[in-house]
Amino acid sequence: MTRTSIEVSDVSLAYRLSRDRSGTVKEHLTRMIKRQRGYEELWALRDISFTVERGELFAVIGANGAGKSTLMKIMARVVAPTDGRVVINGAIAPMIRLGAGFNMEMTGNENVLLNGVLLGRSAAEMRRRGPAIAEWAELTDFMDVPVRSYSSGMLARLGFAIAIDTEPDVLIVDEVLAVGDESFQKKCLQRMDTLLDRGVTIVLVSHSMDQVRQYAQRAMWLDHGRACHIGAPDEVVAAYRASQ
Repeated sequence: MTRTSIEVSDVSLAYRLSRDRSGTVKEHLTRMIKRQRGYEELWALRDISFTVERGELFAVIGANGAGKSTLMKIMARVVAPTDGRVVINGAIAPMIRLGAGFNMEMTGNENVLLNGVLLGRSAAEMRRRGPAIAEWAELTDFMDVPVRSYSSGMLARLGFAIAIDTEPDVLIVDEVLAVGDESFQKKCLQRMDTLLDRGVTIVLVSHSMDQVRQYAQRAMWLDHGRACHIGAPDEVVAAYRASQ
């Protein structure tokens, strides 16, 4: 098995913002005839390249709007890059947004089935694993309740429990730990330590510099869609803090 779990090569992503928000049909047709673009490009990411080795925890830091979540969506194959490519060697379990993959009108048990299917697992397997998932998430008494009534911490616990129930090759965790209480964060970090020992690769987006310095082997600082620094966590965190 290859030692490299993730290869991100020259990845860029541009969003197209319409310039034609209130024009008439005549103006729109005139622009088409003149072949004028009716949009402008906003580059969320530019020329991002890095690799992550098997069994490594790679942290991504940066201010809000730096492109962290966009990069995670590309790695999770939710969004396709405008340029470049991402290669993931093995099965991936993404937690890229709180509540992503949940139907808020369905119960906890129903969402376990739904999320499992989205991760490529069978309904029968998820029914069998449901009680253990609920127990790990400490939600056994709430699994027949629609998740719209869950707190953000409860949603995070359920989503994380589903993602790590069977060990993926790659786990992507985007700021989910930020919404949990201290005991939940400790429990998740202990579970991630176990996964790392077994060779699972983890990409963690975090605003907690202490977590990054304590748990990551390497880190990357994103700023306005560009990678400013990749290296040892202490060095990357110091560079990031010096820029503020």
